[in-house]
Amino acid sequence: MSPSDLLDAYMDAAATLLGLPIDAAWKPVVRANLDVSLKMAHIVQEFPLPDEIEPASIYEA
Repeated sequence: MSPSDLLDAYMDAAATLLGLPIDAAWKPVVRANLDVSLKMAHIVQEFPLPDEIEPASIYEA
């Protein structure tokens, strides 16, 4: 199964589970968004952090 097929299967399963109909015309856009989100998550996941790191007590933008 190709990565695109996996994203399509995930998108269809998640939409069914959440009861969210996705119009066929929007599926390529939703797939592209999922692809970008997964790539960003991979970057965050691969960032090395020491085991003794503590979360920030205050978050500011």
